[in-house]
Amino acid sequence: MKAALLTDIQSIEVRDVPEPEIAGRNDVKLAVHTVGVCGSDMHYYRTGRIGDQVVEFPFTVGHELSATVLDTGADVTSICAGDRVAVDPLICCGKCDQCLAGREHTCRDQAFMGVPGQLDGALSERVVMPDYCCHKIPDEMTMDQAALVEPFSIGMYAQRLAGDVQGKTAAVLGAGPIGLSVLLSLIAAGARKVYMTDIRDNRTELARRLGANWTASPRVQDIVRAIRKDTPEGADIAYECAGEQETADQCLELVKPGGTVLIVGIPELDRLSFDMNYMRRGEIRIQNVRRQNKCVQPAIELIASAQADAAAMITHHYTLDQTFEAFEVVSDYRDNVVKAMIHVAD
Repeated sequence: MKAALLTDIQSIEVRDVPEPEIAGRNDVKLAVHTVGVCGSDMHYYRTGRIGDQVVEFPFTVGHELSATVLDTGADVTSICAGDRVAVDPLICCGKCDQCLAGREHTCRDQAFMGVPGQLDGALSERVVMPDYCCHKIPDEMTMDQAALVEPFSIGMYAQRLAGDVQGKTAAVLGAGPIGLSVLLSLIAAGARKVYMTDIRDNRTELARRLGANWTASPRVQDIVRAIRKDTPEGADIAYECAGEQETADQCLELVKPGGTVLIVGIPELDRLSFDMNYMRRGEIRIQNVRRQNKCVQPAIELIASAQADAAAMITHHYTLDQTFEAFEVVSDYRDNVVKAMIHVAD
């Protein structure tokens, strides 16, 4: 079968690789249909690492996928051949303290698709995953929408981590796919007002179309001053979705005393710093966001019901043979790209 492999920094080749086979009674063999290009894929593509997760080339990345079931292990009853599924890329052990506490996303012995030393990624024609990772999608849901379930579920989880947002004010800094997913989740959950920023005009324009009440670029104006002028008491919640020191600093300045800053973006550097004097005086809470937890099915339902137009963020389409071109476009933010989709199946 074909797979797109990272062969070096900023180098991708489509090669023939061995096809995976069902090994366990709860395994599901999948024909990959669509894979979304994620920001974390870009870290591996540009630098070969995220923290201590270092790529050994060649390696296949990708974890935002939709697929069709080809075959199942003997004990699988929840899905069958022919079913269309959205795939949760996390395999958890189910036995550690984190899993037993309902925190499978911080499992101590997890394996995640497209992470070095854990699992090969989804940019291949076939993959095998456990049945609990495969979520059947309704007939009205497209395969592109299903591939967006994984990033959208992160936005939904980030929204839920902040607690009840009904009637609250939020600032979302970074209008990429994850930031837009946070925006859509906040709107669906009843947030009163959402401010959104990004340095790229096409993304702030999209955020406005999707329901953001106020958008701006920090390259054009002082966004902290502008938002504070509009809401002098400060936002209840701020989401850092860009993975940058600048946006982390802005989040601290935007939230009211007792507010919460959620760190959703993945920085390319290993450290972010925070003004402890500012944090202490405002008793500001910092909440990190680790992927998603128990939000895949709610994400499917929200997207399928048309309450969240996640597909609006899709701007580019490629074939598996065009994976290098897709990664180059996303890496350089060319052609007003927001979300690029790679169609593995014809």
